[in-house]
Amino acid sequence: MNIPTPYYIVYEERLRQNMEKLKRVSEACDLKIIMAFKANALWKTFDVIGEYFTGSTASSLNEMKLSLEFLGHDVHAYCPVYTDSSFPEFLKGCSHITFNSLAQFHRFHPQIKASGRKVSAGLRVNPHCSVIETDIYNPCVPGSRFGEKPENLRDGLPEGIEGLHFHALCESDSHDLEKVLDAFKKDYGHLLPGLKWLNMGGGHLITRKDYDTEHLINIVNKLHEGYPGLEIIIEPGSAFTWQTGDLVTEVLDVVEDAGIRTAIIDASFACHMPDCLEMPYRPAIAEALPDDAEGISYRLGGNSCLSGDFTGDWKFAEPLRPGDRLTLLDMNHYTTVKTNMFNGIQHPSIWWQPKSGNPKLLREFTYDDYKNRMD
Repeated sequence: MNIPTPYYIVYEERLRQNMEKLKRVSEACDLKIIMAFKANALWKTFDVIGEYFTGSTASSLNEMKLSLEFLGHDVHAYCPVYTDSSFPEFLKGCSHITFNSLAQFHRFHPQIKASGRKVSAGLRVNPHCSVIETDIYNPCVPGSRFGEKPENLRDGLPEGIEGLHFHALCESDSHDLEKVLDAFKKDYGHLLPGLKWLNMGGGHLITRKDYDTEHLINIVNKLHEGYPGLEIIIEPGSAFTWQTGDLVTEVLDVVEDAGIRTAIIDASFACHMPDCLEMPYRPAIAEALPDDAEGISYRLGGNSCLSGDFTGDWKFAEPLRPGDRLTLLDMNHYTTVKTNMFNGIQHPSIWWQPKSGNPKLLREFTYDDYKNRMD
């Protein structure tokens, strides 16, 4: 494809494969699956997602509005804090609102009662079970600001709370969920018989090839057996768009210092792939050799002026030269939603590859996009 680099490209066939797998799991164990906007806000693909799922979780008014306009009206809100100005809008647009603390619940629940709307109130709790190694993504890290402590709920829940929410996973498997669920039951299990719903949060990487879907189905079915009538909800982010898109870049220059070769590309890790630096992790490159192969090693350097805008290393069969194209794989989930325009660097265009036919341009960015952010 002769598309100018850099560009993201999302594949309809891959997206549908993920949706179909999630749908099978949902139906097999009566599990409600809703989409997390924090991982994917590319609304021009929502017509496909909406064929399978229309529920969503929103952590801001903008995410809520995006769902109401392009996906569905079953919006489950969770914010660490609501404000006097934001809460009335959440109340108008959401079906479920989860509070991070009892203090927030007591502050805003009277507005739910007064509104007359059938909005279900929930409370986030902290199971204090850490299965995530990277602290920046660990909601259960000591000192976490997320969720009400168990000692404050020994005597039960205040009237008006219909559900509980916990979130302790990140690209995790069903066995991690089982550990967290056991910890949750230990501290909060006495509250389950009185609930209408339980939201087990995000981080369930169901569409990864090695994910044990049967184990997940068994976990959910056991919950149904123990608590008939309890609605079980999860809100995965990465699972919806896992391995559904790539970022195609071009080598612009190759430099060397202290024996380290760096190929500078026309994209930026800091601007266009920030999770690579935050996690950190090294994305797979289609044109690179396996790690254990013999080859020529290169870092990739981004085109911003941030000194740390690089990652690596990868091995290649031939020397990299200006003009070579490199395809960084799995650059859809938690990528386009987190990009920025530091240095005023041009944002990659976004393309859609339908199941048949030529790619279609979804969005191209210009100087006006950079200028208008500060207008």
